[in-house]
Amino acid sequence: MTNRIMNPILRGFHPDASVVKVDEDYYMATSTFEWMPGVEIYHSRDLVDWQLIAEPLQTVDQANLIGNYNSGSIWAPHLSYSEGRFWLLITDVKTGTAFKDTLNYVMSSEQINGDWGKPVFVTASGFDPAFFHDDDGKHYIMSMLFDHRLEKPNFSGLVIQEFDTQCMKLVGERRHFYDGTDLGVCEGPQLLKRNGWYYLLCAAGGTGYSHAATICRSKELMGPYQISPYHPLLTTKTDPDNPLQKSGHASFVEISEEEWYIVHICARPLTKRGYCPLGRETALQKLEWIDDWPRLANGTMYPDVQVERPSIGVGVIQQNDFSSFTDFEEKELPKTFKSLRRPFSEATSLNERPGWLRLYGEQSLSSVHRQTLIARRWQHMAFYAETKMTFQPKSFQQLAGLVLYYDTENWHYLHVSYDETLGQKYIQVETAEINRFRYASERIPISSDEDIRLAVRVDREHAQFYFGLAEDETLRKIGEVVAADRLSDDYIKANGKLAFTGAMVGICAQDMDDHSSYAEFDYFSYQEKH
Repeated sequence: MTNRIMNPILRGFHPDASVVKVDEDYYMATSTFEWMPGVEIYHSRDLVDWQLIAEPLQTVDQANLIGNYNSGSIWAPHLSYSEGRFWLLITDVKTGTAFKDTLNYVMSSEQINGDWGKPVFVTASGFDPAFFHDDDGKHYIMSMLFDHRLEKPNFSGLVIQEFDTQCMKLVGERRHFYDGTDLGVCEGPQLLKRNGWYYLLCAAGGTGYSHAATICRSKELMGPYQISPYHPLLTTKTDPDNPLQKSGHASFVEISEEEWYIVHICARPLTKRGYCPLGRETALQKLEWIDDWPRLANGTMYPDVQVERPSIGVGVIQQNDFSSFTDFEEKELPKTFKSLRRPFSEATSLNERPGWLRLYGEQSLSSVHRQTLIARRWQHMAFYAETKMTFQPKSFQQLAGLVLYYDTENWHYLHVSYDETLGQKYIQVETAEINRFRYASERIPISSDEDIRLAVRVDREHAQFYFGLAEDETLRKIGEVVAADRLSDDYIKANGKLAFTGAMVGICAQDMDDHSSYAEFDYFSYQEKH
């Protein structure tokens, strides 16, 4: 057993981690954006093995994401514990123009995996809200301040205001208490009180290759705050060869007074400063304290891929393979699956045909409203995914199949549909890149009504689709090799769009006629190639 662990500790699209320690337990919440259930909370006792145990946003009453733009919705949750309860702050981002409608809500629960109730609206002044529970019994909510005025910078520093946990509302005056650093774009604030100092940990520099985490301190909550001599605390901006690029947006983890870590965002590009289809992941770094200032234990501002194993994690096996298989025999869908913009709904059923997942077709892959799409993250650069489907379309407007998906404008789709001229089913690959659509294969007629197997092999920047009838031992290739690496925020941002999530692989159905058709899936296999 090595005395080191490998980063990232949460692989695939898991950004904006917020950690809280309760007794011997560590809980970590991550962003889910337009994917439901919303907010994922992981649990660990060793900082090595993390298990998904709660998803607080389960219903439309808790998060109505229908119509939200791509990479909007649930940003940067903050998880804390006070007064015998867990507290969760979330932002539902509704618009992404010169304006940002950032609706911030508070939720709480006595049990981490209990009923979190209906979110309570508190403010819309900015995103990345975070709690600070001071040792004098007062509670505060802070966030970045968004300024829509065209002559002003959008990121206008940080604001803070007292919060009444009994009345569940902000009280007193909102204070603008921090402007940020020379790195700009100050967001993601976290406050820690230690040895009489208030430490303000912030994300800076944007979400791309200039991302960073900064630290400053003050004897007073409202400041003024002094920047650390170890500035920034964390970045890869000047380290283009580091495997953990885009490092920033961090959260403190205290094991003991002598042993500290941070979790932070990172991304692993396929090439130097290239595309990152796995999205922004979560890594762990050890800290040391020097004259009451934290810095990375490696003595630099640059993260390590391998870090010293926490003392509480000695002997714990780290999971390195996230392959999964389901035959849909369960009463509920496995937690690896997410649904787009709405909970698993009346459009999905495990009961209509036991042992199969039925998906009723609704809107197209371009819709930000009611898609029927069930998917899981890519968690490795190379994997093979396969499913078996039965589907009897009667119209060209009815489709179903296997999809590599980033958002409504970017996907590769192996689908079965119906050709009224031929009078039979067919299979074809279609791709969308920044809403530019094209076919990536010929249209192949299918004369049999047998079940059909659909598969895709992703190998770093490339993806190849396959298909065959259920009894076929060997699947055949269909279409050209498509660009898997373009399902990444880097490619999408380079084309003038916002993108903050990560690539997914899943199954879906569309019926752009009367929403009556359905496809049934016998299994879904995701196998990583290490």
